[in-house]
Amino acid sequence: MTVAIFSAVLLVALFAAMAIGVPLGFAAGGVASLLGLIHFGPEVLPLAMEKVYGMAVNYSFAAVPLFILMSSLLERSTIAQDLYDALQQIVGSVRGGVALVTLIIAVVLAAMSGIIGGEIVMLGLVALPQMLRLNYGRNMAIGVIVAGGSLGTMIPPSIVMIIFGLVGGVSIQKLFAATVIPGLILALSYIAYVVIRCWLNPSLAPAKAADPDGPAMTPGRLFKSLVPPLLLITLILGCIYGGVTSITEAACMGVVGTLIFIVLRGELTASLLHQSLTQTLRSVGVLLWVTFGVAVLISVYNLADGREFVNSLLLDAGLSPMMTIVLMLAIFLVLGCFMDWIGIVLLTIPIFIPIVNELGYSPVWFGVLFCIAMQIAFLSPPFGSAAFYLMSVAPKGIGLMDIYKSVGPFMAIQLAVLLLVLFLPDLALWLPSLN
Repeated sequence: MTVAIFSAVLLVALFAAMAIGVPLGFAAGGVASLLGLIHFGPEVLPLAMEKVYGMAVNYSFAAVPLFILMSSLLERSTIAQDLYDALQQIVGSVRGGVALVTLIIAVVLAAMSGIIGGEIVMLGLVALPQMLRLNYGRNMAIGVIVAGGSLGTMIPPSIVMIIFGLVGGVSIQKLFAATVIPGLILALSYIAYVVIRCWLNPSLAPAKAADPDGPAMTPGRLFKSLVPPLLLITLILGCIYGGVTSITEAACMGVVGTLIFIVLRGELTASLLHQSLTQTLRSVGVLLWVTFGVAVLISVYNLADGREFVNSLLLDAGLSPMMTIVLMLAIFLVLGCFMDWIGIVLLTIPIFIPIVNELGYSPVWFGVLFCIAMQIAFLSPPFGSAAFYLMSVAPKGIGLMDIYKSVGPFMAIQLAVLLLVLFLPDLALWLPSLN
């Protein structure tokens, strides 16, 4: 069996298994194992398992469940709710203030946990009913929630960046530093869009959004609402960028800091802890099975000279180096319509990163482009995961098509930022140490 036929059979079998409902991890591992047995014999399985073991014992991988646990704890405490109330009092008098507060909260939550699912659920529960009650334009309100809640991909400590760094062999600290400016550009672009839309069409948002029925925001309550999130962000990012701890140790400190604040607020209960740990276990279980399954697939495919086949396919296509990068981004965007980011990074990055290096581009810059592409993928129909997260908590009357109709302007902003970073790499490689 030639490598071209092997590639075609592997691809068709993988998508066929997924089409009949087999989860990605089991589909990838099962198809790869079966083809490996047929093509190489039983001796291929220990080689594939060695790859799985190497990923399982990677110390940096422990940061993933810790950040997921931190996000689960924050989701069930009132830290985010109090922060929202405080910022609403500060920015509430501005037209479209609740939408602006929602985007600011999204940036803060992203900097605290790096998980998009929890952010969207939190914002959908807290901010969406408030905006609808105040007669905000429904499409803009929904778009702000899903786009803002997806910022966890771009703002450190992003789980997407951690997995990309582990799979691609790229420094996670450098990835975190490189995404700061593009992430802020993306967030500020969302804010500018809301301000401009509300200025051009005042009917989309009321001039004042303060809740007269809400509790008064005294200086003491303001302090209590703002200090915990800011301290958590400073603790996590300060330890990482200051070189005090590794990513994993910073994640552990973030979990401990979150638990301390929950205890001080009198919110720690057995139920809260149980639900947070259960959600973390489920999320990590899915992530690990996908990781192990795709690791087996990549190992078997590389053994069949698949990496060299893809390299020659892309490098010998007669495309310029920049057009080759554009083709890779197009593959990300197409896969993002049908597949979760975990599968995309595990399937493509081990193959694409050597090509990026051979073309002479920075893998850190490519990692930033990948994260922006995943921002677009989170919102892309028909399987954009952000829409399904919001659907789980959306008020009655809001369906999946309503959400997809709302994301168009925000996807256009994401695409514009992707092109901006593509043609202006210094936006990502702004520090000399990142080159």
